[in-house]
Amino acid sequence: MSDRPGTDRPILIAPSVLPADFSRLGDAVEALDEAGVDRIQWDVMDGRFVPNLTFGPDVIASCRDRTELLFEAHLMVEDPDPLLHTWVDAGCGLVIVHAETCRHLHRTLGRIKDLGAGAAVALNPSTPPEVVEHVLDLCDMVLVMTVNPGFGGQRYIDTMEPKVATIRRWIIDRGHDCDIEVDGGISPDTVRGPVGAGANVVISGSSMFKDPAGLGHAVDELRRLAEAARA
Repeated sequence: MSDRPGTDRPILIAPSVLPADFSRLGDAVEALDEAGVDRIQWDVMDGRFVPNLTFGPDVIASCRDRTELLFEAHLMVEDPDPLLHTWVDAGCGLVIVHAETCRHLHRTLGRIKDLGAGAAVALNPSTPPEVVEHVLDLCDMVLVMTVNPGFGGQRYIDTMEPKVATIRRWIIDRGHDCDIEVDGGISPDTVRGPVGAGANVVISGSSMFKDPAGLGHAVDELRRLAEAARA
């Protein structure tokens, strides 16, 4: 058994559907399921917190019956609180809010749990880990952004790895049951660093969809390299 932190938690491969053909999202969800992913992430962008617009709850709901995999909603929106229920109603079992957008983060996380979903917090690259230190007891997951949010295909920021390590140490030392996810620029070339630092949920988008050998190969390779980072 590796002595690296967080190795008691399974590696989970969670692709973003952002690079998929938006006219065939249901087919993309089925293809990802067949490729062996563990869950699917929906990047919800409002055109305000980030420049782009993406998926509403009706779009996500329309794909819900195409797989039994967990859907996670990554809410890159300025004011998530009034519409939290819509993402849960759309079939998202995990809802991720950005710490930068929540005036009362503790209350928001509690509301997500009251709605029956898992609760998670995302941190932008410039946001220090201390922002989540005192809400970890409410978190099913912390998402450490390894790019600035809003666009796919960005370059991985390796200086986020110490942030991952810090949060993982807090989780272990305080006995919390909490995953750490990394999102942004994750590929076979970059996955070892954040997993070695303590991440166990890996988001990949552009790299996975562009793999010339197909989605199944992309998933298998990413999982193999992530597991090897723990050895």
